[in-house]
Amino acid sequence: MIDGLMTYAKCKESGQAWLGSVPSHWPVLPNRAIFAEVKDRDHPDEQMLSVTITRGIVQQKTLLENSSKKDSSNQDKSKYKLIQPRDIAYNKMRAWQGAIAASDFRGIISPAYVVMRLREEENARYFHHLYRTPQFAKEAERWSYGITSDMWSLRPEHFKLIYSTRPPRAEQDTIVRFLDHAHGQVERAIRAKKKLIALLNEQKQAIVHRAVTRGMNPKVAFKPSGLSWLGEIPKHWEVSRSKYVFHEVDDRSATGQELRLSMCQKRGLIPSSEIEVKRLVSESAVGAKICEAGDLVLNRLKAHLGVFALASVRGLVSPDYTILRPARAMCPRYFELIYRTPACRVELRKRAKGIVQGFWRLYTDDFYDIRVPVPPVPEQEKIVKQLDSDLATLNTALARTEREIGLLREYRTRLVADVVTGKLDVRAAAAKLPAETEIPAENVAPDESAEEIETEEAEA
Repeated sequence: MIDGLMTYAKCKESGQAWLGSVPSHWPVLPNRAIFAEVKDRDHPDEQMLSVTITRGIVQQKTLLENSSKKDSSNQDKSKYKLIQPRDIAYNKMRAWQGAIAASDFRGIISPAYVVMRLREEENARYFHHLYRTPQFAKEAERWSYGITSDMWSLRPEHFKLIYSTRPPRAEQDTIVRFLDHAHGQVERAIRAKKKLIALLNEQKQAIVHRAVTRGMNPKVAFKPSGLSWLGEIPKHWEVSRSKYVFHEVDDRSATGQELRLSMCQKRGLIPSSEIEVKRLVSESAVGAKICEAGDLVLNRLKAHLGVFALASVRGLVSPDYTILRPARAMCPRYFELIYRTPACRVELRKRAKGIVQGFWRLYTDDFYDIRVPVPPVPEQEKIVKQLDSDLATLNTALARTEREIGLLREYRTRLVADVVTGKLDVRAAAAKLPAETEIPAENVAPDESAEEIETEEAEA
């Protein structure tokens, strides 16, 4: 894809740290010379759009279709701003995180967003790529104001003071065409690797389910469990309500000085300092719940989605979480594996309660009602040990494939940044591309980091 790409023959210093050197024939202009702010209101019947970090500007209905989130927009949409195709819009509070994009749609967006319209017939997709680079995110952060990072705001007057490159229109088109092709190539590679991950996970789930429900001895005699999701189990195993396996504890911190833990869907309970995403955190952890190593910690709102984990260390978790402590001698890891099987997670979903899906909760009494197999403790330990061995190769393949996807995304990000800021000349390469180039959808983040519907922010 990058074979034969060269640097431009003549470059100049842009005078802007975030741009560095640029081709000598590219103007570098303040955004006020390129864009005009637009505040076109009173179009309440237009479709709702949202500016997202991962997918750019999308129709809000597509965000809601496969999400537990609900529409948080105001009923009175007279103050919402109209955005036209080719306009650039950004979320003032999240521009420094990448919530800025060019629109392919006509619609309305939150009155807290900023809409900028190109003054001349430029290619909006060029600026879309330019403003979604890590370099621009840093520049947007530099120009944003607020007491804390959660309050930083990139005001329109400051956006207009940022300097951007404006290549000749024909070159903008060439850059966009090349990047659309590059996006397609990378996206196809990522999709192939995601399919591989799905197949590996299916294989892993089948191995785990068989081990934790039937044991490791193929010659053992079986009996009906009495549970449709469980089927037959070894004759010498018990079936017990979760109430007799775990009991809820509610120990609270008096000082808030214990290690803080956060729930990560992929990595379980980890120290909060390892969470890279920014979020509002209470100044005081006094009153937070204390979990011990071996406790099963559930996010009540998302336990039915698999958001629960076994604590490996003592620490503090949200007071909204449920902490379940072993009520009998056991290997806690065995029971975490049981609750994580797809069949048992159906039981968790059946028992989650709430008015709407996004607010379903798994209450302790409902969790207690779930019946699970209980092998003898030595057999629990043997099953877990054998699974750790059997799954080692699969886990290695999964981790490697995830890393490869990460490297592909890093490569794409770096390529876009180098092309839109003039570090690489793609004119000759673009001329060799096929006549028709598929424009792929923006890469969608995994479910555990899926974009949320923006909450309404008061307009400054």
